[in-house]
Amino acid sequence: MGAQWKQKGREESGARRGALFTRLSKEIIVAAKSGDPAPESNARLRAALENARKNSMPRDTIDRALKKGRGETDENIIYETITYEGFCPHQVPIMVECLTENRNRTAGDVRVLFRKGQLGGAGSVAWMFDRRGLIEATHPTGMDPEEAAIEAGAQEVKPSEDGVEFICDPPDVDTVSRALQAMGWVVSTAELGWVPKTMVELTEDQQKDVGNFINGLDENDDVHRIYVAFA
Repeated sequence: MGAQWKQKGREESGARRGALFTRLSKEIIVAAKSGDPAPESNARLRAALENARKNSMPRDTIDRALKKGRGETDENIIYETITYEGFCPHQVPIMVECLTENRNRTAGDVRVLFRKGQLGGAGSVAWMFDRRGLIEATHPTGMDPEEAAIEAGAQEVKPSEDGVEFICDPPDVDTVSRALQAMGWVVSTAELGWVPKTMVELTEDQQKDVGNFINGLDENDDVHRIYVAFA
């Protein structure tokens, strides 16, 4: 499965595009607030902007999100990151990161969404994952990712749905991201994430159960990243 869940086979619709742009806007706002507001000095912000462009997000929408993140508007929206831990059906460990401006609303929504799973307390599942730097990128001419990982300082590389994922130590995200970009890689994600230490083996029917459960979580506007451990 890999570290981060990405819903597959989504039907394209105006509502889904709107939800995607909302999620991308949140990432830009948080990235601009949490680090240097200049993209050239902020790996997470650079990647968020590239991801927005890759998904054909309108330029004025990107600009509005940047201004909000830099505090250049009258809107005082403060998003906080809340991480929920628990189990999907069939006891598959899951970490759910939310970006929200309303902690109580999100907590209520998550409790409802976990009815077919098991919501745990802080630390109940996190020990089954490693906190790592995750950088997703593509190369226009297909440079060997293993070679790029060695040169950039990443410890691990593996294919992802949208290209190649480079895994590094948390303090090295910006350094590895810059090194990859210098080699011509287009970085669409550069952030900290959760990598499962072990994977749960599931049957095909069990995978469908888990997939349906995770897709339900992924539909929620406050859910930002989902990390799950199943093969």
